Amino acid sequence: MPGIYLREGDSFEAAIKKFKKQCEKAGILSEIRKRESYEKPSVKKKKKAQAARKRLTKKQRPFKFSTY
Repeated sequence: MPGIYLREGDSFEAAIKKFKKQCEKAGILSEIRKRESYEKPSVKKKKKAQAARKRLTKKQRPFKFSTY
């Protein structure tokens, strides 16, 4: 569970913003979305393979330098 430390002058909005950022870094929201509905094992396998292919093609792209 992410926790935040507040300073004396922090507002409620700032505290909420810090908490949301900590939740995002911890990956809580993505985990919740993943667990919202049941996914068949075959669908999970296909998604995993597709993600691996995407990572591989991204890794093989040539790196372009800017001319500025």
